[in-house]
Amino acid sequence: MNKRWTVRDNADHEVVKKLAADLNIDAVLSTLLVNRGISTFDEARYFFRPDILHLHDPFLMKDMEKAIERIEDAIAAGEKILVFGDYDVDGTTAVATVYSFFKDRYENLEYYIPDRYKEGYGISTQGIDYAADNGFTLIIALDCGIKSVDKIEYANTRGVDFIICDHHLPGAELPAAVAILDPKRNDCEYPYKELSGCGIGFKLIQAYAETHDIPFEEVARYLDLVAISISCDIVHITGENRTLAHFGLQKINTDPCMGVKTLVEIAGRTGSLTISDVVFLLGPRINAAGRIDDAKHAVELLIACDEKLAREKGMMINTHNAERKGHDVDITGEALNMIDSDAELISRKSTVVFNEHWHKGVIGIVASRLTEKYYRPTIVLTRSNGYVAGSARSVLGYDLYEALCECKDLLIQFGGHKYAAGLTMEPENVEAFKARFEEVVSATISPEQLIQQIQIDAELRLSQIEPKFFRILNQFAPFGPENMAPVFISKNVYVNGNAALVGSAHIKMSVMQEGSAAFDCIAFNHGEYLSQLKPGVQFDICYTIEENVWRERRTIQLNIKGIRV
Repeated sequence: MNKRWTVRDNADHEVVKKLAADLNIDAVLSTLLVNRGISTFDEARYFFRPDILHLHDPFLMKDMEKAIERIEDAIAAGEKILVFGDYDVDGTTAVATVYSFFKDRYENLEYYIPDRYKEGYGISTQGIDYAADNGFTLIIALDCGIKSVDKIEYANTRGVDFIICDHHLPGAELPAAVAILDPKRNDCEYPYKELSGCGIGFKLIQAYAETHDIPFEEVARYLDLVAISISCDIVHITGENRTLAHFGLQKINTDPCMGVKTLVEIAGRTGSLTISDVVFLLGPRINAAGRIDDAKHAVELLIACDEKLAREKGMMINTHNAERKGHDVDITGEALNMIDSDAELISRKSTVVFNEHWHKGVIGIVASRLTEKYYRPTIVLTRSNGYVAGSARSVLGYDLYEALCECKDLLIQFGGHKYAAGLTMEPENVEAFKARFEEVVSATISPEQLIQQIQIDAELRLSQIEPKFFRILNQFAPFGPENMAPVFISKNVYVNGNAALVGSAHIKMSVMQEGSAAFDCIAFNHGEYLSQLKPGVQFDICYTIEENVWRERRTIQLNIKGIRV
């Protein structure tokens, strides 16, 4: 697939020059900082040296005092408290965090994860009925609830109070809960708006700990779970999230909870994990519990104190993940064949595919894979509980949620954000929806948005990649949305020796530039360029810089994102 190479606009030269001098660093590194909104020595020190003291006062969050008071009242009166959370990674880590913290201090507590297939996303009537029928009078809802106006109204009629801890965008009307913790509320002045659902839960227990003189170390025990939620829910890794992720990764790599330690061992990973490792190694396994069976197994693993139980749950989840992979491969193959054999589908600016037999638990993954392949807004639909359920993914810059709003008369419900969403419709509306969605996308998407973009941060000469440069570059981590690993462009490089094919589609080679040393490179899925990469032939590359560890030998490696001959 052809990709657009887009070089970021130059930062203010004078600011870059002064910051480079103040920090005694390469101007390219200074440019990266300025492009991240960092222009002074003190701002750079704050960025490069995350500190627990950088965490905000939890009581700056609207309704935090109400939430703590309601929990205190419940504990004082011996009420039954139910910790309720979504079935994905963010929801299950949030439940594990809040449940574990309060369970150490209060016995009359349980947790509840809705069934993905029977109850669907968010607050469910079944969950409320379970609480009311079993004597629970307070539900702490995590990673959901901000738009559950009718469900909270129903809970109030059944004598069940709610504390909502959510990070999604509120609707026009807020639910009638006892307290709503959501920095995205218009009336909330909390300084950081991009916390994960688990991050909101963390702020709740931080506030409770401060109120009751509980040492922060008792709260910090759960930072590994917070870091997993930040990584896998693809929230911004800036500000407070960056601090939480930094210390959470430290905990994952030095002193994880038993469940996380077990999961890392089962995944077969040694050495320190990065945000990317968490996303691709731990996230799918935790998610697989709810996709294939019951997300409560994920919570049971994450709260486990017994090594034998943790191992049992971890192996079960790993088995579910293998099953999930099988469904993923099969359904992706069927969907690709469906599109490739239909000239009309290939020519469209959107992809909507439907098969009533596809496994609902993996359609979101399949939608992501189809988006990677065809690079256009994509929806994968299947049959579920008599309805048609779908998972949608978008491309850079295109607002998927707004497109779905234009189709809302054909939908029973939908929710999500700019780049990912879920939806439900009546079976008889599928064909009309396909036509409408294509019509909306065709009218609103630009030609540029249909071509995948490689955002390049700066041009770099290979001779600039020396140990000090690499050491400082590593301090930009942890990487993630709004703080992605910098992508560089180097022009007129050439192969040192020979380029070789690795597997069926990857290239392994060493490249040089006039006046530079040779650098090892890996170019995933660039096999079609092999015949052009001959000795003496100059070409341009864009890449990230990483450390490659092989048999305890550490070397700098360029991870090639694009080649132009």
